[in-house]
Amino acid sequence: MIDDQESKTEQLIHTISDLAKYVDYSFLNSLVADPQAQDDGNEHNPRQVFSGHYVPVTPTPIGNPTYVAHSHTLFEELGFDNSLAHTPEFMRLFSGDMSSLPSEIKPYGWATGYALSIYGTEYIQQCPFSTGNGYGDGRALSVLETVTNGRRFEMQLKGAGRTPYCRGADGRAVLRSSVREFLVQEHMHALGIPTSRSLSLFMSQSETVDRPWYLEGSNSQDPEVMVPNLVAISTRVAPSFIRVGQLELFGRRARSIEHPTALKELQVLTAHLIEREYKNDIDTTQPFESQLAVLAAAFQDRLTSLVAHWIRVGYCQGNFNSDNCAAGGYTLDYGPFGFCELFDPAYQPWTGGGRHFSFLNQPVAAEKNFAMFCRAIEPLLADAPEELEALRDVNSNFATVMQEKMDNMWAAKLGLAVYDNDLLLQLLHLMMRTGVDYNHFFRELSNLPTTVDALKTSFYAPLKEDMISQWNGWLQDWRAQLEKSGDINEVATKMKLTNPKFTWREWLVVPAYKEAEVGTFNRIHALQEVLTKPYEEQSAQTESDYYRLRPREYFGAGGISHYSCSS
Repeated sequence: MIDDQESKTEQLIHTISDLAKYVDYSFLNSLVADPQAQDDGNEHNPRQVFSGHYVPVTPTPIGNPTYVAHSHTLFEELGFDNSLAHTPEFMRLFSGDMSSLPSEIKPYGWATGYALSIYGTEYIQQCPFSTGNGYGDGRALSVLETVTNGRRFEMQLKGAGRTPYCRGADGRAVLRSSVREFLVQEHMHALGIPTSRSLSLFMSQSETVDRPWYLEGSNSQDPEVMVPNLVAISTRVAPSFIRVGQLELFGRRARSIEHPTALKELQVLTAHLIEREYKNDIDTTQPFESQLAVLAAAFQDRLTSLVAHWIRVGYCQGNFNSDNCAAGGYTLDYGPFGFCELFDPAYQPWTGGGRHFSFLNQPVAAEKNFAMFCRAIEPLLADAPEELEALRDVNSNFATVMQEKMDNMWAAKLGLAVYDNDLLLQLLHLMMRTGVDYNHFFRELSNLPTTVDALKTSFYAPLKEDMISQWNGWLQDWRAQLEKSGDINEVATKMKLTNPKFTWREWLVVPAYKEAEVGTFNRIHALQEVLTKPYEEQSAQTESDYYRLRPREYFGAGGISHYSCSS
């Protein structure tokens, strides 16, 4: 059993040697390594992995690393002193060099395999062997598990080089995508949305990789040129990194009896998920089969809440496959994500995503992933028909739970005590017809205007006379509903804690990662400051710089309004 209360930081962690005292490898100690793996972690070529939960892999350090940023907020939660981020030992470890570490820290990390399903359909084509045995962590490596301040954290390097799952790629992440992920994880946390977190960001001053990207000023849908990019390693942190796709892989193997221990490996992984992510939700003294429907219900509750949160703040995952769906119910894998500015229910930032992963279709995409989660663990209930039926009942209830969460979310955004479907549909229709900025509009609405004139900064074009009257009519109906919601001042306060003022705007992030390429990180640090206080009223200068609608020249701009998955 994992006891996260055993190791608490009595004083701030200043060195890697201090940190080593809090290392606890539950994943490696509880699960099974690939029996064909090299013990020393020398696993940098693509190959099939037929069994086992992980492969030990040494990261490949980036060349000539330099510090870019770290999360002061997460450091405080971890019990880290901020000075730790600037020590040579910290930079070596979190830029991929695991040599010369204290003996308590293993000299290698671990990569995991997982399966892929897209919108509820199983795929193996992305596996280079067309078997599903070569798909997984192609450039992500967990390197530490620690227990500090009574909480367990897993630390994973992204962009740390090739693994057996790299499918022939270089295993690197470019600076552009690393800056985006570093900033957005802490922004999402500040928005109150469950997410993986950002520990640190280091970039190479010399090592580059070629990636397709857009020409300056391009309006192309797809990248036109190969561009050399400086590489970087960001470290993301979570209670665990177990994905729905990971359970799927072992569920598929168990269904087909792919090898003699397939069912046992699924059972061990599922038990570990419960221990890592759900031990406060599930009575683990009950028979294991009885725990699975409770696990599914707990995951369903988290997943539906998560997606409702996404829509609350205008976030679109872009590529919500099962392998990008954390089984712990938090946001994971910030690749082709975006935030809706000009309101469009079909907003999709990723050129390869399609409408099935678009903004307001995310509840249905989540339902598909949840169904794959349930299917993955069904083999564990082959001899428990009552428990299997209970699991299927939970699965069939997803849409009902999701709708309830969405109704509550919309009511909160509108300041209503009771959800009003007609009022919401009228609003969304008006927003679509009149070109409104999603987050800016709801923040201004939180000031409880009586006429649309007070909302004019939210529109991308002046309103025509007939639309002014329609908007004013809607506002009158909305205000009438507010009168039923209690003290009007309390309503405004609650709405401002639901509708953020400062949110992600890609056109403000692009200059930050471009300046980072020449070693200037001021914009990254400024964005850190703004985006980690999204609900607060900030300075007049900050408001002038960041509380703005997207300039016209950035509409349709490749790499800003849309982008490929290249990272």
